[in-house]
Amino acid sequence: MLGDWVAFCLQCGAARRWFEEFEDEVPDECPQCGGPMLRRCPSCNEPFSSTFAVDCESCGAALREPHLFGTKIRRR
Repeated sequence: MLGDWVAFCLQCGAARRWFEEFEDEVPDECPQCGGPMLRRCPSCNEPFSSTFAVDCESCGAALREPHLFGTKIRRR
């Protein structure tokens, strides 16, 4: 799916892209595991563009733990 922004599940890591005009179609819960889907930074409310984001691109706040299933999400 195409989109300018991304949302990901904080529990299983499932992700989907979205366009701002269709943000209301992004589910609050993951369709795969029922975990919470994050689509905006909890600190500054800005969307993020990378499926592999661990820190907010705008304010630098942590979006999620840098590991998923024992593996680094993004190499530094």
